[in-house]
Amino acid sequence: MRTLFFILLSFYSMAQTETQSYEVLKNIAGCEIRFYPPVMMAKYTSDNGRSGFGKLFKYISGNNDGETKISMTTPVHMEKSESENSMAFVLPKSFNKENAPKPNDASLVVYESDSRHYAAIEYSGYTDEVKEKENTDKLKKILNEQNIEIVGDSKILVYNSPYKIVFRRNEILIPISYN
Repeated sequence: MRTLFFILLSFYSMAQTETQSYEVLKNIAGCEIRFYPPVMMAKYTSDNGRSGFGKLFKYISGNNDGETKISMTTPVHMEKSESENSMAFVLPKSFNKENAPKPNDASLVVYESDSRHYAAIEYSGYTDEVKEKENTDKLKKILNEQNIEIVGDSKILVYNSPYKIVFRRNEILIPISYN
């Protein structure tokens, strides 16, 4: 079953045409200060360590109130803490609060994200806890040295299918107060 999801994800990733938009405001010491406008997202949150990938994939494959097929976009957002984990898919720009399909699975939430400023640092290869911690710590250090206020927890962004081996793109985002 898991292999089927990776094959389907790989197929959808090859056909993808849309990546979440943002504006780079400034480059500082190897990181970017970005502004992200609001987007529609589908999110799964778990307190038992499950990622929710399968549930989210079923949602975009038509397990929703309109049986609407939704194109896969990038990146996939992940948040991890001691008490819970979440995974979220960005919906294509054609969706808004009025036309985004409601999930049939009650464990999923579809919502419009807030516009926000983030600091971002990119890293390559397959993501793992060691790389996530290393890059989060590095980004926090840069922000502290630049006197930029951190206003929330970090996110992990993954841009590639599991089958893409080279030139992989991952990022750590940290919400900041920025004018």
